[in-house]
Amino acid sequence: MLDYSILSLIIWVPIVTGVIVLALGASDNSAAGKWTALIGSLVGLLLVIPIWVFFDTTEPLMQFEESALWIETLNINYHLGIDGISFLLVFLNCLTTFVVILASWEFVAEKICQYFASFLILSGLVNGAFCALDAILFYVFFEATLIPMFVIIGVWGGYNRVYAALKFFLYTLTGSLLTLVALIFLYRESNGSFSLLEYHNLRLPIFQQVLIFGAFFAAFAVKIPIWPVHTWLPDAHVEAPTGGSVVLAAVLLKLGAYGFLRLSLPILPDASQMLAPVMIFLALTSIVYIGFIAFVQPDIKKLIAYSSVAHMGFVTLGIFIFNVNGLMGAIIQLISHGFVSGALFLCIGVLYDRMHTREIADYGGVVNKMPIFASFFMLFAMANAGLPGTSGFVGEFLVLLGAINANFWFGFAAGSTLIIGAAYTLWMYKRVVFGEIANAKVAGLVDINSREFLVLFLAATFIIWMGVYPASFTQFLHVTVDQLLSHVSISKL
Repeated sequence: MLDYSILSLIIWVPIVTGVIVLALGASDNSAAGKWTALIGSLVGLLLVIPIWVFFDTTEPLMQFEESALWIETLNINYHLGIDGISFLLVFLNCLTTFVVILASWEFVAEKICQYFASFLILSGLVNGAFCALDAILFYVFFEATLIPMFVIIGVWGGYNRVYAALKFFLYTLTGSLLTLVALIFLYRESNGSFSLLEYHNLRLPIFQQVLIFGAFFAAFAVKIPIWPVHTWLPDAHVEAPTGGSVVLAAVLLKLGAYGFLRLSLPILPDASQMLAPVMIFLALTSIVYIGFIAFVQPDIKKLIAYSSVAHMGFVTLGIFIFNVNGLMGAIIQLISHGFVSGALFLCIGVLYDRMHTREIADYGGVVNKMPIFASFFMLFAMANAGLPGTSGFVGEFLVLLGAINANFWFGFAAGSTLIIGAAYTLWMYKRVVFGEIANAKVAGLVDINSREFLVLFLAATFIIWMGVYPASFTQFLHVTVDQLLSHVSISKL
């Protein structure tokens, strides 16, 4: 077992490094700021390694716990800990931050240090949300992630960046305020405790559970996002810079699903089961309806944004069918979606940096000038379509198994939409990459450089690794998933 505060380091090393980078920006030392950001993100990623090594995959309880009194009068504690679910999400977040900083190395022209600092601070705050075991600590980290993301979209985004940033902020903040009210109610019901683990032992009346579930839903459904509260996401993705889109898809959307897994299911098992048909309906609607919307998008970035909504629908479906395959698949899909969607947005960034357009009609014949890039893009597109041997297949396959076990028609509806996903992804790829060179701009393209190759190679490595050897990831989940399902199964319903 580790004998130092590894979780605190994972949270505060990126945040402190981000503050240092901001200070370097104030002195107009952008080169030092970039290198400091890269080293800080690499250290954050390396800190995950000892957790990977020392993590006990047979232990269902929280590990690497830290606890210190924070606000004594209200019994609020700085309480951290992780299980298999939160560990994989922390790993995804740290890896994504490193990749984004590396990918953005040459393509930020203004406020360079502030740009990199925003991603580092965001990374630390997200890690805090994944590790927090105190309700108020979780809420503070969960809400604080809005600030750097709001800045990233609003300062370095596209033409309508202010509108997109405000929409993102207002949607997510409004829902989260109801969650704060619910947490205060749970504080009263638990005789003055903000411990999320103690809330698991509460057995509230079903009416109270339903109300609290609704409050949690307001925050977590928006963050995932689930239809019909998804409309902020395409705008945010389109206007965000490439790094912002990658982090938004790969990491921030996961906070909503994590909220359902960490708060809604264990604290409100009766309401979760009673409202599961509603959640399944919303999930299937997200998968089917949003898939058709993605089909007609002329903007390549907006197409991938809608694809993210559809794929996160699989996550919601897997969570609320309450069986091992479904829940395991939902969590694996969370991680896989982070790899795949992040990689696709990186590819879009590579094209946009050269062409300065996201319209699919402006491309065509890219493979003739960028064969290495086209190969990576093909892999990521296939993973998005669920090709066996890639991470995209594992999570969707497990969710479909779980859905069929729960109800054949759930599995049939979800499975049929895989055809839609493959269709719009491959049709997009065909129009962008294959065919004759479409115009002079495409004719002037040059293939990826060594830095871009490294970024895409890292993404491809993890997509294939998870697809070929998923047990290296699922080993962290078995006992955690079993314990969670066991807890929900003792529901009074």
